[in-house]
Amino acid sequence: MFILVTNDDGIQAPGLLALTEQLSRVGRVVVAAPDRERSATSHSLTLHSPLRAEEVQEQWFAIDGTPTDCVNLGIHGLFRERPALVVSGINRGANMGDDITYSGTVAAAMEATLMGVPAFAVSLAVSSGHKQDYLPAARFAARLAKTILDRGLPADTFINVNVPAIEENMIRGTQLTRQGKRIYGDLVIENTDPRGRKYYWIGAGELDFKDLDGTDFHAVHRRFISLT
Repeated sequence: MFILVTNDDGIQAPGLLALTEQLSRVGRVVVAAPDRERSATSHSLTLHSPLRAEEVQEQWFAIDGTPTDCVNLGIHGLFRERPALVVSGINRGANMGDDITYSGTVAAAMEATLMGVPAFAVSLAVSSGHKQDYLPAARFAARLAKTILDRGLPADTFINVNVPAIEENMIRGTQLTRQGKRIYGDLVIENTDPRGRKYYWIGAGELDFKDLDGTDFHAVHRRFISLT
């Protein structure tokens, strides 16, 4: 049995490196991850062009496709066995509320679940410009992986994990949560380039969330690890 690891931040992402280091204490780890950042690709699948997989080190494959592509190749093409578990992450930034509909990280875990392989996604709720310490999230992921390997998951069920980006000893515990609700501001910015042509930037507006008890946002905001 082995653990397949993927992400949407790319095979060189520090979150993936921290995750694989901790998971290697639980079982044999293989990697099938995008060769570059593929954030916000959601559940997209490459159908109109061939995929290429480069083995950058033993059992580590960089794939020129989406996280969903990576899971497909990892389960059906690259390895002789099926993985016992798929873990996606550690994503740089939270994946909570409505944002999971865009997330390649979460979609990778969903794809594995559709194929009958237990899976979870894990994200670090860090803001841009802040220090990123992936070790607490990686350690928690390793503990969760061991639990799932020992006990399994119900059919058609995967877990979306979000870890607050704080010192490990400041995390108050874990909470089982439901998906929260995002408040979106003006997400499209219009501007003019030096040649006088208009351009648009999606995702540049302010974001907020509804602070509802029992949701992923509510838990992480109060220093709990959220499991949805």
